[in-house]
Formats: sequence, C-alpha cells, structure tokens
Amino acid sequence: MSAIIQTKDLRFSYPAAEGVTPVVLDGVSLDIEEGTFVAVLGHNGSGKSTLAKHMNAILLPSGGAVYVDGIDTTDENRLLELRRTVGMVFQNPDNQIVANVVEEDVAFAPENLGVPPSEIRQRVDDALKAVNMYGYREHAPHLLSGGQKQRVAIAGVIAMRPRCIVLDEPTAMLDPIGRNDVLRTIKTLNRERGVTVVLITHHMDEAAQADRLVVMAKGKVVADGAPKTVFSRVEELQQVGLTVPQTVSLLWELRQAGCDVPLDALSDEECAQALFQLLQPV
Repeated sequence: MSAIIQTKDLRFSYPAAEGVTPVVLDGVSLDIEEGTFVAVLGHNGSGKSTLAKHMNAILLPSGGAVYVDGIDTTDENRLLELRRTVGMVFQNPDNQIVANVVEEDVAFAPENLGVPPSEIRQRVDDALKAVNMYGYREHAPHLLSGGQKQRVAIAGVIAMRPRCIVLDEPTAMLDPIGRNDVLRTIKTLNRERGVTVVLITHHMDEAAQADRLVVMAKGKVVADGAPKTVFSRVEELQQVGLTVPQTVSLLWELRQAGCDVPLDALSDEECAQALFQLLQPV
C-alpha cells in the first residue's frame, strides 16, 4: 500500500511579532497510507491542527518537507492538483458553507474546478447521498442542525472527488447526536468508498474508532500504532497529559489492584467480556 501523504522531518513555527518563534512542529515524519483511517490525537497546542493544515498546503513547512501523492506542497504550479487530491473539513461548518441552498453549496467547489455542469449534478447528488443529506438538498443550510451542517460541509469536499479527506476537529462544536452522525459518515466514506481519512481530534472515543492512532505532544509524535496498542500505554499517555477511554481506564485501575485483565479491550462489549471473565470462578 502506497503513502498518499508523507511528512519528512517537518518543522514549523508561526511568525512572532517580537522575534520569538516557538516551534509548533518539531521534526514530524509520518506516512499516511492510501485507504486508511488515521486519527491524530493531542491536546490544544500539541501541533495536530497545524499538521493538518500542512496536508493540503494551507501552511508550508519552515523546515523538512510534505508530499501529497508525490507532489511537494511547496510546488505552486501543482497546488490545484494537490488540493484535488486532499480535501479539508474544518471544525466550524459555518466557515465552509457559502450558498443559501444546500445543493448549491455542494456544487460550489466542483464549479470552481471547472467540472462540466452535467457532471456537477451527478457529483452533488452522489455527495449528498453519501452523507445521508440528499433529502435536504433544497433546504437552507442555516436552518440545519450543527451535525447536518457539518455533513453538508463534508459533502462539499466529497463533490471534489478527493482521494483523501483531512478533518480538523469536525465534531468539536457538535452535540453527541451530531458527533455520532459525522463519525458514521466518516467511517462509511473510508470503508465503502476507500477514501483515505485523517481525523484530527482530542476525543478519545473518536480516536479509538480509527485504524491507526498518532498521538502528538509539544510538536512531536509521541506514539503511533493501532488504537488498542497505543491506549494500552496508559502511563506514557498520562505523562503527556492525556487520558484513555473509560474502558481502558477501568481495566488499568483493576490491574493496579492486582487483577489479571487485558488493557486492549477498547469497546464496551470487549470490556464487559473482560470483566465477565474476571468474575468467573477459578
């Protein structure tokens, strides 16, 4: 499986007014393989959102390099090609919605890419069906719920037909129902359509649903692997100020008390089964 996004010793600092330029990304090297679902987890200030903005050249490296399907993000002549490959969804859907009718909003990006009108109609319908919002195609976006708005924003990116979608904390402003709707949409795009997904989040339960989990702290990658493996490193995560899902936290506390339980039971069902086994007579 080939990498669709690569960062090589990526370094970045925001310009500072008084000459002090704190490092936000400090030597980040990652390969994001095509077709995978990767979650990037970290506290505010860890560098995860800054990393996301490098993945389709919203920001450019201060040092090192970023490649999208082999394209150097500093190559201005290939910027449009790069952004057709990687689409971005931000945490506030109101910042991405530009039209007064849902289907017109979804059509906006393909129109600007020069897609023929006959194909735009098909793309819009396909994108709205993909996020289960086709029934709202003639609605006004401002009358939708937060979760519905975010799904429309995702549809607008899908209509560009990107091979990868980077979502920068897309559920941060949503209620639990909206969060579940958006996560369900993300997983469907990945598993049924083969779209590479990079989800930036600070929610443990969202990160646990990915194929791969990258943990960031102070601009560095401090853990990288399957969620079950990463979350079992409870002490290491605590050292960088992160918690673990409640299931893992419970099992870890039991281990500290001397119980023989696994730490890789992430789901409620797996945790319940581990507790059931613990309570069986010897």
